[in-house]
Amino acid sequence: MKTVKLFVEGGGDRKSLRTECRLGYNAFLQKSGLSGYMPRIVASGSRNAAYSDYCTAISNGEDALLLVDSESAVIIPMNDSTYESENIKMWKPWYHLLNRHGHTGEIADPWEKPSGASDEDCHLMVQSMESWFLADVATLKDYYGQRFHENSLPSRPDIESIPKDTVMSCLKAATRDTLKGSYDKGDHSFTILAKVDPAKVMNKSPWTRRLVTLLSEKMRHLR
Repeated sequence: MKTVKLFVEGGGDRKSLRTECRLGYNAFLQKSGLSGYMPRIVASGSRNAAYSDYCTAISNGEDALLLVDSESAVIIPMNDSTYESENIKMWKPWYHLLNRHGHTGEIADPWEKPSGASDEDCHLMVQSMESWFLADVATLKDYYGQRFHENSLPSRPDIESIPKDTVMSCLKAATRDTLKGSYDKGDHSFTILAKVDPAKVMNKSPWTRRLVTLLSEKMRHLR
């Protein structure tokens, strides 16, 4: 099979954490049905590093994909109805990444779509990887054990509409009294990622369903 690289945001600057990041995404995607059809997962660290690594791979003629947090609700082009449709190949993640504003109003990461890239090879975790965890509270309860405050988590099904800051604060509130301590992106995140049920995540996250569907299609086509 032709090598396909999936550049993901996560892992920071520590080699050990990048390994955990790679293993976490690997477990999640294998359980999503890609076992035997897996891309090579590259934990790039920061979101800017993931974009830079992806652009370098594309410019070198490699087959590559990008997966980063959306950081906010996905920005839809004005008068564009394709996001509401079932045609996920028409969704425009690059438009969001080019136009997203930061807290102070500036364009946060004005990432141009590289020459030769496509929207089908760009994927978003909406609004962050931690949003996925809200789809599988049972796994969170099992991981954190006693004194896990489930009621601190939002129970709404539209997890992609919950602001990233709210997701993080709710996770910390739900876990603050557990023996593992308050949720920590470095110590807990990728272990939880490896444990969550992808089917539950896809059921509540259309962008995750898009990731798994298009990635599976791409990898099986290259088989």
